[in-house]
Amino acid sequence: MSDDLAANYAGVYGKRIGFGARPALLMIDFCQGYFDPACDLYSGVADALASALRIRAAARAAGVPVILTNVVYHPTAIDGGRFYEKAAPLRHFLAGNPMGAWPAGLVPEPDELVISKQYPSAFFGTSLASTLTALGVDSVLLTGLTTSGCVRASCVDAMSHGFRTAVIADACGDRHAAPHDANLFDMNAKYADVVREDEAVAFLQGLKP
Repeated sequence: MSDDLAANYAGVYGKRIGFGARPALLMIDFCQGYFDPACDLYSGVADALASALRIRAAARAAGVPVILTNVVYHPTAIDGGRFYEKAAPLRHFLAGNPMGAWPAGLVPEPDELVISKQYPSAFFGTSLASTLTALGVDSVLLTGLTTSGCVRASCVDAMSHGFRTAVIADACGDRHAAPHDANLFDMNAKYADVVREDEAVAFLQGLKP
């Protein structure tokens, strides 16, 4: 077994499965706290949002459903469970906190679904899987924050629910490069295709609306 990471995984993990025929775009937890330097959630991820917005424009032009998620807790945090207990910055997602609002440049369109969640995965405890199935969706394009947290959890659940999954690396972000890169590597190895923005946009532009 090689100590070199790429050589160690080569020929074992990392099989490419490709895009599906009827995708949906998921935009995971793009909330103000990640963009406000005064907030302890701040992650310096403006480039990820800019990429996600370009992908969203391509998805809308192709008639692909766009679904956004956010994290919202009851003012008493009674619905936060162990996740809220463990992750202190989740206090910024109590209902009404401005850090849980959409960041500048991102406003959900009237025909875009917003799913509010309390746990990392966009699928856990929500109607997302049923909604995608009812829409005839066979695959998801994942963008969002953070790569090592809610994006990864949503990726694993998307695959587990039977959706062909592509994670768009440029449109995901984290507070540090190490967990970002490590989780992109691992998702690409086992659960999804990790692709560039230009690959995703070219795919979307090739779809007929």
